Amino acid sequence: MTPPAADRSAPARTAGRPRGAGADARALASAFAGYAVLVFSALVFLYPFVIQVANAFKTEPDAAANPLSPIPDPVSTAGFERVFLDTGMPLWLGNSVLVTLVVTAGRVFLDSLAGYALARLRFRGRRALFSAIVAVMAVPGVVLFIPKFLVLNQLGIYDSYTALIVPVIADAAGVFIMKQFFESIPVSVEEAARIDGAGVFRTFWSVVLPMARPALITLTIISFQGTWNEFPHTLVAVQDPSLFTLPRGLADLVSGSLGAGTRYPLKLGAAVLATIPVAVVFVVFQRYFVRRANEGAEKG
Repeated sequence: MTPPAADRSAPARTAGRPRGAGADARALASAFAGYAVLVFSALVFLYPFVIQVANAFKTEPDAAANPLSPIPDPVSTAGFERVFLDTGMPLWLGNSVLVTLVVTAGRVFLDSLAGYALARLRFRGRRALFSAIVAVMAVPGVVLFIPKFLVLNQLGIYDSYTALIVPVIADAAGVFIMKQFFESIPVSVEEAARIDGAGVFRTFWSVVLPMARPALITLTIISFQGTWNEFPHTLVAVQDPSLFTLPRGLADLVSGSLGAGTRYPLKLGAAVLATIPVAVVFVVFQRYFVRRANEGAEKG
């Protein structure tokens, strides 16, 4: 005899409840394990920075005795004071600000021009030129040290601000980023501008470039951070201490230019001060970039 429908469905519902509870427990355990791994990774990543900041606020004896302690005892700002009194920090800071601002502005402008030309203009050798730019991205920077030094020396610009700026004022990665973004912009927008009488540069400057703001912000972040932290190029471009930027000056400081002693508070205090501008620029532009991306997603 066939059992009633209600009797057949009851065991199914009863058996389904334990399976659902078990699945929820497994999902909860998986989420907990995932967050635990993320928290652990974050601590491993951030702990060296915490140690750097903590040692910058320690006294010399405390830093030497407890270099891995995240708590200064006692708290002291003497390391930051000595950074400006005993080192060339103000000079390094000024050089870094000058070089970084000029290079960042130059990269954003020149990389945008080159990216637009490769994306929109049709000329002989365009694909070969773009292939060469991509190939340059694959070349290790250390391979170019000696050729770069020879070129700078032959041009007579070695050991000058020109040597610090001109060789890095445009880069292949920036051209690639801008080209790829310009190709995502509808051609009809530019055609409408040309119908209204705008030339090539006018179309680029007034119509296309404002639409590329997310890519420009990304390029600005990358250029500022890369230039501010640039160390290998300064090794082959300058030798005069008056032309040292922050990375070069900090390297000279860490290598023992102050004489004997660890002097952890001084060295790590200088490193903290060098980190602040990059962190501020990244946070400010990153928030703006995320906001623009969300607006674009909502409009889409």
